[in-house]
Amino acid sequence: MNSAAQGLTTDEARERLARFGRNESAEARDHSLRHVLAAVAGEPMFLLLLAAAALYLAIGDLGEGLLLSFFAVVSVGLVMLQQYRGERALQALRELAVRHVRVLRDGATVRMPATELVPGDWMLVGEGERIGADALLREASALQVDESLLTGESAPVRKRTGPAAGEPVPGGDDSPHVFAGTLVVGGHGVAEVTGTGARTQMGRIGGSLAGIETQATPLQRQVGRLVRWFGVLALALSAALVLWYGLRSGDWLQGVLAALAFAMAMLPEEIPMVLAIFIGLAGWRMARLQVLARRPAVIEALGAATVLCVDKTGTLTENRQRLRRLASGGADLDLTAGDALPPSARSLLEYAVLASRRGSADPLDQALLAEGDARLAAPQLHADWELCREYALTPELPAMSHAWRRPEGSIELAAKGAVEAIADLCRLAPAPRAALLREAEALAGQGLRVLAVARGSAVAAGLAAQQQDLPLDLLGLVAFEDPLRAGVPAAVAEARAAGIAVVMITGDHVATALAIAAQAGIPVGAGALTGAELARMDAQALRAAVRDVRVFARVLPQQKLALVQALQANGETVVMTGDGVNDAPALKAAHIGIAMGRRGTDVAREAAGLVLLDEDFARIVAGVRAGRRTFDNLRHAMTYIVAVHVPIAGLALLPLLFGLPPILLPAHVVLTEMVIDPMCSFAFEGVAEQDGLMRRPPRPAREALLGRTMLRQGVLEGGLLLAVVLAVYAGALQALDAEQARTLAVVGLTAGNLMLVWVNTGPHGRRQPAQRALFWITGGAALALGAAIAWPPLRSLLQFGVPPAPAAAADTGKHHEDPARSRP
Repeated sequence: MNSAAQGLTTDEARERLARFGRNESAEARDHSLRHVLAAVAGEPMFLLLLAAAALYLAIGDLGEGLLLSFFAVVSVGLVMLQQYRGERALQALRELAVRHVRVLRDGATVRMPATELVPGDWMLVGEGERIGADALLREASALQVDESLLTGESAPVRKRTGPAAGEPVPGGDDSPHVFAGTLVVGGHGVAEVTGTGARTQMGRIGGSLAGIETQATPLQRQVGRLVRWFGVLALALSAALVLWYGLRSGDWLQGVLAALAFAMAMLPEEIPMVLAIFIGLAGWRMARLQVLARRPAVIEALGAATVLCVDKTGTLTENRQRLRRLASGGADLDLTAGDALPPSARSLLEYAVLASRRGSADPLDQALLAEGDARLAAPQLHADWELCREYALTPELPAMSHAWRRPEGSIELAAKGAVEAIADLCRLAPAPRAALLREAEALAGQGLRVLAVARGSAVAAGLAAQQQDLPLDLLGLVAFEDPLRAGVPAAVAEARAAGIAVVMITGDHVATALAIAAQAGIPVGAGALTGAELARMDAQALRAAVRDVRVFARVLPQQKLALVQALQANGETVVMTGDGVNDAPALKAAHIGIAMGRRGTDVAREAAGLVLLDEDFARIVAGVRAGRRTFDNLRHAMTYIVAVHVPIAGLALLPLLFGLPPILLPAHVVLTEMVIDPMCSFAFEGVAEQDGLMRRPPRPAREALLGRTMLRQGVLEGGLLLAVVLAVYAGALQALDAEQARTLAVVGLTAGNLMLVWVNTGPHGRRQPAQRALFWITGGAALALGAAIAWPPLRSLLQFGVPPAPAAAADTGKHHEDPARSRP
């Protein structure tokens, strides 16, 4: 080891660690606090609830004031919960780093937590270890690193020492830079730490996550606009009611109470609750399909999805290497066919296995050994041979060789590596070399990773010291694939049939990306665009490109984010799937982010709204189906809410205009809207899906949740119910006192409310699931209303009266008709 590699002293490291820790912690705290305060201040429901609660407390109605204050606190809690979820993505970035690393301190090797690394430390890295920080290599021996978490490429890259040149970029062979969180799959080295925490490549991704606002779904935006519009209208009409009633009667307190009741009747505060119930139940249904909804609202948004962006590695493919082809002696054998191996192919596989190391972290070695163990009989694996020498892969010669001693003492050589390197070792003439390279290029054009294999013989006494001097003969080529997941083609076909465009965004080679896209059924007619080409495009050119191109290769993490944002700028509702750290910003920025559960990183899962627990790509299509069904049923629920608000608002306002005693007090409005309406939403959520749900195109993202037809239907139904209840109330006042008449009116309103649910869940011939819920809801509402009338404390709180029996009511009516008859 270089004598200059002494590292920092312990005191220097502690001083740097304290300085970096203070700065990063303060920045994180300030950002989180600003984000929470801004989100709470901009929440309209929170502001309305706070204002209403203050008014109730000002007039001395402690119960109503505390109730509304409680809902205001819940609103703040939901905002903070969403912020907490976003911050967990950043925490996952920190937790992804290795727990311990080997570091040179005071000239000695010590093992310490990676969180204590500081720039200037000298860090030792070796096979099977994750790198603890961004660093510059000072020494390297056959070092190979898997950087798929940052680049999306499943193949390891070679590393070598050299001067730092420009900005460190993950991916590509022979770079002197190594990056935090990546895995060493071969070799070892010493590196000087250049960045830790937020100053690493993963930290920069975390910074981009912190600056990305989670996109509201189209439905959430529509509901927000609807609630704000009704809220403004309710406040304006309530203010007018206070002025009119106060000037007319002089009773300003009663005017304020009446206006509050009317405002509560107008304010559709149950819409967010009904939406939460719908989305919550949809999330429960999706969980039964092995899909975890971290942000349940995105389930509905899936129904409006128009573009599905997928990462290749780990999403469309299994993120592992599998031996696919053996090319030897002019024959090209596809191993997926299951055919028996001819002698030349058997010899090729045998020596490829002999050139591999058992227990290696290299995925190519693992793939060769797995195939060899499955296809070669034990005697042909030469268990009695002894590995006497290993020639390691180096940046100068990307090939490795093993020397095996036979029982009789002779030496058998097995080598594998890059095609050009093996051609050099075999000293091929120009014509055979050109033919070999053409064959390798043809395999690579099919999305395969290609190695060449050679064999040779030697005597122990004359075994060469260098690989270049070994006597080797070419056997052929072995080609590997990252296999496509089994259910991907069918899922892609179904998504396209539902009108959803499927786009592949990957960091892999163009040829590999096009080959996998073709296998999956993604259109490749427009070719592929690379990250370098995207970097030269301005915003307008990028928006034009994403309209036609469906395959993007060699894409950097920040470019994935730019592609998602370009699609959104074109008016698309974007779904993004992925599993790596490099996918996290795009997952968070998309309308719907979907992470792979088993192979996905913590960062991807925390940034996404949905997580596929079993990594079945077909679950995404099931999510689209659930989203469309949820939206259809939600529209029927919204029609019902409009219908039921007409009589509630009318009964709060019209009696005052007609000079009658008030019917609905604030407690009645709360009871109706916060109990009956949410309970009825269960019935609407249970309505079965419509025929042809997955054969229609996605609905436009701007399509109104409540169209004119449904609005007219709701107003008509609510108007009829209002007329009936007013007639009942006016008639009851002729024979009964105000509390008894109010009781009959509320009973009529509740019965009509339940009837509206039956009407709006029944016209489609799909009532069975909804009917089961409705029977329970009807019974529960009847019991609750009966208890409110029969139990004196509750009856007093709601200002109800027990209606008399029919005979008594008739007699009471006579007294009302001629008060003189009641005098003694």
